[in-house]
Amino acid sequence: MTNFLLQFLGTDYVALFIIIGIGIQIGRIKFRGVSLDSSAVIFVAMLYGHLLHLQGIEFSLPGIIQQTGLLLFIFTIGMQAGPSFFEVLKTQGSKLIILAILAVLTGALVTIAFSLGFDIDPKIATGLFTGALTSTPGLAAAIEATNSPFASIGYGIAYPFGVIGVILFIKLAPRFLRAKLDQEEEKFLSEAKIQTSEVTNRNFIITNDNVDGRTIQELDIRMMTKANISRIMRPDEVSVPLTAEAILHKGDLVKAVGTEEALKRVEVLLGKPTDKEIPASGLYEIKWYVISRYNVVNKTLGELNLQKNFKATVTRIRRAGIDLPARPALKLRFGDRLLISSSKGNVNSLSSLFGNSMTEVETTSFLPVALGIVVGLLLGAIEIPLPGGTSFSLGITGGVLIAALVLSRIGKTGSIIWNVPVAGNQILRQLGLLLFLTPVGLSAGAHVGSALQEHGFSLFLIAAAITLIPMIVVVVVGRYFMNVNLFSLLGALTGGMTSTPGLSAVDSMTTTGGPQIAYAAVYPFALVFIIICTQILALLL
Repeated sequence: MTNFLLQFLGTDYVALFIIIGIGIQIGRIKFRGVSLDSSAVIFVAMLYGHLLHLQGIEFSLPGIIQQTGLLLFIFTIGMQAGPSFFEVLKTQGSKLIILAILAVLTGALVTIAFSLGFDIDPKIATGLFTGALTSTPGLAAAIEATNSPFASIGYGIAYPFGVIGVILFIKLAPRFLRAKLDQEEEKFLSEAKIQTSEVTNRNFIITNDNVDGRTIQELDIRMMTKANISRIMRPDEVSVPLTAEAILHKGDLVKAVGTEEALKRVEVLLGKPTDKEIPASGLYEIKWYVISRYNVVNKTLGELNLQKNFKATVTRIRRAGIDLPARPALKLRFGDRLLISSSKGNVNSLSSLFGNSMTEVETTSFLPVALGIVVGLLLGAIEIPLPGGTSFSLGITGGVLIAALVLSRIGKTGSIIWNVPVAGNQILRQLGLLLFLTPVGLSAGAHVGSALQEHGFSLFLIAAAITLIPMIVVVVVGRYFMNVNLFSLLGALTGGMTSTPGLSAVDSMTTTGGPQIAYAAVYPFALVFIIICTQILALLL
């Protein structure tokens, strides 16, 4: 009976699904709001492999399972991070990005110092680095770069403190910095009002004599103010159809949509703001449309010329939950939602133009995933010559990640839409992660005993140092040299450490969106930089 049970547990597909099932269940267990989530699978797999090893069974899963999981996981990570990665690269505060990169770089330097100082196996040290920063994509890069299961041992040792240590540090940081949360919150809100580019709307009464009797097209309001006019109402409360030829008169009430700066320019051009509301009219309709037709993807609003072709005005664009100003040069992406004011007769035409089908947007096609991964594999296989006769390649991890980042930014190539819906992305990413972690953990389980016997408790202390020292450095630099607001600083710190539980901890301190904004701004950079540093560590150590 015992032999039968061992043989059963040592069957590849049986082991795969037992480990995944138990790991997911353990990952759901929370202690004081903290859980291991999907990462629990690697610990279950390590224990599974260790127990089989003790019974004299050297067991591993087919390599194709690990490779397939790695490819799916890395590609979906890149597709998710791509658009925000390049937007942040152009627009977000350089201070926060520098702090995130500083956290990763400091962690890498600490890893090198302890690895050389305590004669730690380089492969384990590389895994300690990725575990201390709770980066599973980093672990994937480490395993590929070292071609050894020892990286996953280091990851497994460092990961628990990487999760708990960040949370404890976040909770204690305000005390060490002697910061008062209410004052920091007030400071953040006042700074946000100055720097905000949030899209909003306001009603204005036309008081400028130079505007009286001129059309919207003649005034070129969009170009002059960077705002859009979405409604017009005469003093007798008759709404006017919104077209470029619509004539404005002194005393008219108009609704403008744009950023705070844009609305200030509208006030200078047209007249004073008012609290008077403009009621809805049966003459036109304001409606949300979703981009689900391929032939408008990557076209700009200026190219579509909706005002001339459909007598319609786009007042705002919502992308990934963020409202964007409707600028003529803005390129449309698959899944964008447009708020458009148009005559009722043009509603069907606009729906036909954009597709306006949430079913199409939410349907997951595997074609861009398959082709994108092939592009990444080709990119990763390119050998780049280096001085001294050596060469460098991005490898599977780097090639697929960069391909996903770039393709998600491009959006469309011919008839292929480089888009994976949020729900589909989450499922594929979860599947890839589970298929990757299970074989990795099994392979590490057979060696974890000997590794701990050789290095002992020192590995846990080194892992704690790799987690704590970067956080101390970032907080000191950000607080005392860059004068970054506490909530933005802690949000950037959790993003640099790729710690979602840490973000939850700082979120509980404030009702502002500061931590989330900072985390989202720096996370893609930290994600990519950890993978780069992991590959460098594998070469240096």
